[in-house]
Amino acid sequence: MEYTVTQISPVKTQVNVSVPAEEANAALASAVALYRSKVDIKGFRKGKVPSSVIESRFKKEIVGEATTDLINVHINEIMGDLKLSPLSGLDVSDAALSKDTPLDYTFTFEHAPAFDLPEYKGQAIEEEDVLVSDAEIDAVIERVRKNLAEVTPISGDRMPADGDVVSVTFEAFENGQAVPGVRAENFELTLGEGQALPEFEALVKTVAAGSEGEAEMTFPADFINADLAGRTVNMKVAVHVVKERKLPAVDDELAKKAGNFENLDKMREAITMSYKKSRADLHRSSAQKKLLDKLLAQVDFPLPETVVEQQVAQMADEFVNQLERRGKNLEGSGKTMADLEAEMTPKAQEMVKTQIFLSAVAAKEELTVTPQEMDAFFYRLSTQVGQDVIMLKRYYEDNGLMIMVRDKLLADKAADFIYANAMVTKVAPVEAAEGEPGYGVRD
Repeated sequence: MEYTVTQISPVKTQVNVSVPAEEANAALASAVALYRSKVDIKGFRKGKVPSSVIESRFKKEIVGEATTDLINVHINEIMGDLKLSPLSGLDVSDAALSKDTPLDYTFTFEHAPAFDLPEYKGQAIEEEDVLVSDAEIDAVIERVRKNLAEVTPISGDRMPADGDVVSVTFEAFENGQAVPGVRAENFELTLGEGQALPEFEALVKTVAAGSEGEAEMTFPADFINADLAGRTVNMKVAVHVVKERKLPAVDDELAKKAGNFENLDKMREAITMSYKKSRADLHRSSAQKKLLDKLLAQVDFPLPETVVEQQVAQMADEFVNQLERRGKNLEGSGKTMADLEAEMTPKAQEMVKTQIFLSAVAAKEELTVTPQEMDAFFYRLSTQVGQDVIMLKRYYEDNGLMIMVRDKLLADKAADFIYANAMVTKVAPVEAAEGEPGYGVRD
């Protein structure tokens, strides 16, 4: 096998491969031998089928497997020589081995460009210090109270209000006809938490338990069900039960119920520590991002188009999925997929540039990812997505995604390495504006 290399661009390379007839014959003969050892043909003992019969009966399969196996061997050898790692899939030209005939084929791939790394050790950067206020801790405890509240039916004719839990049956009508798909019985809803359209909750709040009501309401233009988006219907609602929450007292008993804490002070201490860790991680991440931005501004190199396109497609899909989880759709937002992709391209380019930069740092510092670190990644991912870790890892292996995982972990290591070697100065945290929640508040 011989090959020549053509650099199409700083991020794209083409390899032209020439296979002599002798090598083609050897690859075909190996495939025939493999088939002889494993196939059963009536009238012949297993492993004793003449090669001519095997070649005639399984010609298409033999040629396909022999060609694929030989090309894979070549690619692995050539990529090792070139010391380049494809950032996207290889584009291999159509090829098929034929007995006593040389074979020529090409493959192209995108890779990281060559560039000079700036000095990335000893960089100065500021990181916000951690501050947790009593008000933030109190807000968490209040949410805990709501989660542990007793829910009991109310008596009397009081109208439902925010915080109440209602059980309702509803149906929409248009021109006196029921609208398909807009009906539910004994639907349970907590008012004031954004679980339903504001107009629907407003209607429910006008109906006492055991009563019925109706009102016109218009679905949002970006409603997830495109058939309903923008339509005005007559919504009829029957409220069966209205329940109110009775909040427990803020005392040691609450702490015990919330997480088996010894007392309220221990609970506050645990919440404070959780806040501090979460906020410290956020501040570190923010400072790390500023440091990377500072370094990236010092380099300029072309980006692989296919890799950027893949990143844009992934981001667009995630955006659409988020819309749908909020009960909306892309069409209702007034944007097309092309509009969305155009908006996301600059961010995708930044992400790809960052990945390439960090990969270069990882290579220079000879950073590696161990099998144990790969396994730890899949254990974390399986916990997040609720899937079996073995099946999840197999999916990544079967779909050629293991290199992507390794590169991500290498990039994370490189970012940590840069930050560990930076001159970090702690500064006072930026406080939230009056009336706004504290920065980075989490339960």
